[in-house]
This record gives sequence, structure tokens and C-alpha cells, in this order.
Amino acid sequence: MKTIISNEYNLTDEDINEVVKRVKVLLINNNEVILGYSNHEYQFPGGHVKDGEELVDAINREVEEETGIKLNLKEAKPFARLYGYYKDWPKVGNNRKIEIYYYEIKTLEKPNLANTKLTNNEIKGNFELRTIPLSNIEEELTKNIQVYKDKHGITKEMLEVFRIYNDNIIVK
Repeated sequence: MKTIISNEYNLTDEDINEVVKRVKVLLINNNEVILGYSNHEYQFPGGHVKDGEELVDAINREVEEETGIKLNLKEAKPFARLYGYYKDWPKVGNNRKIEIYYYEIKTLEKPNLANTKLTNNEIKGNFELRTIPLSNIEEELTKNIQVYKDKHGITKEMLEVFRIYNDNIIVK
């Protein structure tokens, strides 16, 4: 599994007083990737892992909440992870480490927005699901950056994860 580290403040684990775990899913249906889109940004289906929740259970819950697809996975292995270190986030004096685990999940199920549980931010951002051919992902994400920028760095992160994913396919 490839590890990405983002640490512009050179924080150590001893500097961290909050750890947040997240899962993100490269959800593939017939060589098309299912992505969320809101506030002019693409995102992988996924989100926060609740206290005491297993990563695979968070995948099942988050994918259903954002796509309406029930996966019922019993196990899954990430192909990449990111450790992000953030000073004074979300408030001064709080140093946060975010651990994000990325999974490839293939499904034949179609999204069903009627079965989703979107956040208020997603609703306000006109959340929608988009399917993009796997072969066009980099082009689509790059085009979106050119038009809307990448204010949260999410698209840059996604491009890096897709490159890792493609490298894994070649190695297999």
C-alpha cells in the first residue's frame, strides 16, 4: 500500500492532539467511476470513520449515505493511504492528523439518490453523482481545476490517488 504524507508544518505525531480517520472509495461500475460533485468539486464517496467503527463498516455506511448503493462488504484492503498533518486546525491550538484510507470497490449496482443521506453542506452545494469513464478521469479533474480552481486541494489529492491506482493496475 502506497502512503502519501502531507505535512507542510513539519509536525510530529507528538504535536498532534486530534486524529481523524476517513475512508474514500474509488467506486467503479463497468469501467466508470462514480463520484460525488458539489460546490464545483469532485469527491470520492466516503467520509469520517466513527469512534469504534471498523474501516470496512465505514465504507459500507458512507457509500450508502452518498450513493444509495448497499455494499455489505465484510472485508476490504486499501490500495493507498494519506497522512495529513494540520497545525491549528480547525482552531488555534488544535493540531490535527487526518488518516485517509483509499479503496477500490467494483459494483454492478447503480446509484440511487432516493436512498442517500446527504449533509446540509452537500445539499446546499447541489450535490449530484456523476459517472466518468475511468480512462477520462485525469482529463475531467484537470478541466474542473482549470475552470473552478482547487480551493481545498481535494482534486490534487484525487489525481495523485488515481495515479497510484493506475500504477497498481500495471504492477498486478
